[in-house]
Amino acid sequence: CTQARPANLKTIPAMAKPTAPFHPAYFQVRFKVDSPIVDWPERFAIITAYATTGETWSASRNEEADRRLHAELLQRGCSPIRVTGYDPHTGHGEPGWAVALERDAAIAIGRAYHQDAIFFVDGDTLDVCSCGENGAGAAVGSYRERVSNASPSE
Repeated sequence: CTQARPANLKTIPAMAKPTAPFHPAYFQVRFKVDSPIVDWPERFAIITAYATTGETWSASRNEEADRRLHAELLQRGCSPIRVTGYDPHTGHGEPGWAVALERDAAIAIGRAYHQDAIFFVDGDTLDVCSCGENGAGAAVGSYRERVSNASPSE
């Protein structure tokens, strides 16, 4: 993927302290993929374009934002993998894209799509990263323990 980032975006520290608490749902998240992925990239981001936390958008607005994000990732030369994040307690899910991007580039894209946060995976470590100006992050846990190819309701 092309790692271009806007000129006004500062390099974000690897693990800045969060300035405000993240929504609790970020720490309950599980992920599903449509088919098993054998070789995940060593470092990748999970980015969505759906309504940001606390907002409600129409299905058509969510789908259009998702199509634009997917097209942008392809234009950058990425090979996006569909990943759906979901809350195992409520079943609420939101499709996104796993892409081999560096953390600061992924945060910039999340910010451009009005996201509160993105997820970033380094090895097996899953972090939630704010799309705010400081890119604050917090550890969530093991990515591999949170991903399956089963449907969220299973």
